[in-house]
Amino acid sequence: MNRGTVWVYLILSLIAAWAATTSGQNIPKNGNKIPTKTKTQNGKSFPQNPVMDMLMQTMAPNFFPMNPSDLFDVLRDRYPLPGGLRAPFTEYDYIIVGAGSAGSVLASRLSEDPTVTVLVLEAGKPENLFTDIPAIAPFFQRTEYSWPYFMEPQKGVCRGMVNERCYWPRGRAVGGTSVINYMIYTRGRPEEWDRIEAEGNYGWSYRDVLKYYMKSEKADLDGLENSPYRGTSGELNVGYPFRTPLVDRFLEAGRILGYPTIDYNSPEQLGFGYLQATMANGRRVSAAKAFLHKNKERPNLHILPMSVVSKVLIDPTTRAAYGVQYVRNRMQFEVRARREVIISAGPIASPQLLMLSGIGPKSHLSRHGIPLVQDLPVGMTLYDHITFPGLVFTLNVTNISLIETRETTVSNVINWLQFGDGPVATTGASEGIGYIKTPLSDDPDPIPDIELISIGGSIVSDGGPGGSKAVRRGMFIRDELFDAAYGSVDETDTWTAFPMLLHPKSVGYLELKDNNPFSFPRMYGNYLTDPRDVATFVASIRFIQALAETEPFQQLGARLHPANYTTCRGMVFDSDEYWECAVRTLTATLHHQIATCRMGPQTDPYAVVDPELRVYGVSRLRVVDSSVIPRPLSMHTNAPAIMIGEKAADMIKATWG
Repeated sequence: MNRGTVWVYLILSLIAAWAATTSGQNIPKNGNKIPTKTKTQNGKSFPQNPVMDMLMQTMAPNFFPMNPSDLFDVLRDRYPLPGGLRAPFTEYDYIIVGAGSAGSVLASRLSEDPTVTVLVLEAGKPENLFTDIPAIAPFFQRTEYSWPYFMEPQKGVCRGMVNERCYWPRGRAVGGTSVINYMIYTRGRPEEWDRIEAEGNYGWSYRDVLKYYMKSEKADLDGLENSPYRGTSGELNVGYPFRTPLVDRFLEAGRILGYPTIDYNSPEQLGFGYLQATMANGRRVSAAKAFLHKNKERPNLHILPMSVVSKVLIDPTTRAAYGVQYVRNRMQFEVRARREVIISAGPIASPQLLMLSGIGPKSHLSRHGIPLVQDLPVGMTLYDHITFPGLVFTLNVTNISLIETRETTVSNVINWLQFGDGPVATTGASEGIGYIKTPLSDDPDPIPDIELISIGGSIVSDGGPGGSKAVRRGMFIRDELFDAAYGSVDETDTWTAFPMLLHPKSVGYLELKDNNPFSFPRMYGNYLTDPRDVATFVASIRFIQALAETEPFQQLGARLHPANYTTCRGMVFDSDEYWECAVRTLTATLHHQIATCRMGPQTDPYAVVDPELRVYGVSRLRVVDSSVIPRPLSMHTNAPAIMIGEKAADMIKATWG
C-alpha cells in the first residue's frame, strides 16, 4: 500500500470515527448544553451517525475513541501566540471580540499595519479537518461548533419542532458561523443598499459596498471571468459547488416563467442562477481560513480561542471604552485597548455583551441590576429570514437526485479527497438561487420578496434506514411528525425549492435572561405575526408548484407529495388554509438574524450605532458584524458580514490616521 493510499485510509477512518461520536445528540429542554456521551447498546458503544456507518465498517470497524475531544484537538487548526510568547500582552491598540465572518476580516486588515497590535478574543475553538467537508454542513448544527440557541416559545409557529421551539444555532468557532453554514454567497440588491444610505447611513450605498465585496472576493466562476461586478484577487474564494441535473431543470423552468438565467449577484435584473459558494477545490473556505490562517504568524496579531468576553470596560466619567474582561481556562483576565474595542460577536452575542456592559434599554438593565452607562435600544429590533422546507416533489426517474445513503461511498470520498469533486462537494444539496416577486409585492423597484433555493433532493434525502437524518435533526423536527408526513417517500428521488421570506413584516426582539454572561439571552422571533408574511409564503408555494408543472420537471414525473401533518388534520390538502398550517408547523430559520445593534442616524429612535459603526454615547467602541444591518435585505448574511468587516477596517484606519 503506497503512502497516498495510507493517507486516504487514515482520513476516512478519522471521518468515520468523528462522525460516530458527534451526531444524534439530544438537546435538553433548557437548550443550554449538548450531551457528549456516546449512546450504548448492550454495554457496547455504537455510532450515532448512520451516514458514516459504511466507512466505520470498512475502515475502522472496531475503533471508538475513548475521548473524542482529544481526537478533535489533533485535527484542529492552531493559533499559538507568535514569537514564542507564553502569555498575551496586557494592552493592545485594538481588541476585537469575536473571530467570526466580520471579526476575522477586521483582524487581518488592521494587523496589516505592523506598528499596531491587535488582539482577537473568540469563545469557540479553531476549525478541524471535518469542517472543510461541504456535504456534512448539516451535522454541525448540533456540535460543539454551534451555540445551541432556542427562540422563546411562540404560539402558532414551529409547531412541528421538538418542544415547539425554533432552533437558532450560531457558529462557535474561529471563523464563526462561516464554519457551520451552507456557504451561500449573496450580496443584496442595489436598490436595498441605496435605501439604507437614503435613510441617513452615509457611505452605505450599493456603489460604496460593492467595492468592498469585490475587494474580498476571489471568484472562480465559469462564464463570469469578465464581469465588472466580480473580484478575482481577494482572499475569499467563491466558486460553484457540485450539482445534480436537477438545477438545470430549475433554471429552465425559471426561464419558462419569465426569469432569465443570470449571475444572481449582478445588479441588472432579477433571475435564477447557479448557486455560488465560499469554497475552493470542493472544500469550505471559512472567514478564518481566508483571512486569519495565513496571517496568524504576524507578530502584532494575537488570537485567543476559547476566551469568553464577559464585559466591556468603560470609564464612567469619560464614557470611553478602555478594555474588556474575559474568561479563559476558568480564569478571569482584563486587557486594555489603547485605541478601540470592537465587538464582532454576531447578532445575538454582540447585543448581549453591550447590555451586560451597561449599554441598553434603561428599564431592562435596571431589572437585572446592571448599572446604566448608556440608554440605547439594544436588541429592540430583530429580523430573521425563515423558510418552509416541507414541499417535496417525487420523481419517477432514479439516480437524478442526491440521496445520502447512495452517495456515501468510498469512491466518492476518495474522489473528493483527490479532486475536490463529486457529491461530497455539495453545499448541503443547495444548487441554485432564484429571486422572484410574488403578486403580493407592492415594491415598485426590482426587489424580490422571495428567494428560492433549489435543492438537489429534498428534506427526505437524508433519511431511510441508513440515513443520518442530519437535516431534519438540525432543524429539530419531531420524529413522529416527520414520519407521519414523509415516511412513505423517505429516501427516494425527489426535488424541492426552499422559499425564503426576504422582507418579513414581523419584527422580533432580544433581551437578557439575567446578568450572568454565560446565560443565553432570550430571543423572540415573532415569526408570522403579520398576516402579510403568511400570505407571501403561500404565494411562494404556488410559484414553486408552477415551476414543478413546467415541462422540464414534468419530464421527470414531478408530483407534489401530500404531506400528512399531524398538526393539520381535517384541512383540505393544497388549500391556502392547509399551507398556512404547514408553514406554521415547519417554520425554520436560515440563521440570518440582523438589526439587534441597528445602524442608523441619530434621528433613528432604534439606532444603536452610527453609520461609522460607533456606539452612540460611548467613545472608542464599535460594533462590526451583521447585527448592524438595519433592515432585511435580499441576501444571506455571511458575505455582507465580511463586507462590513472590510468597510469598518477602512473607517477605523481613517479615524486613527
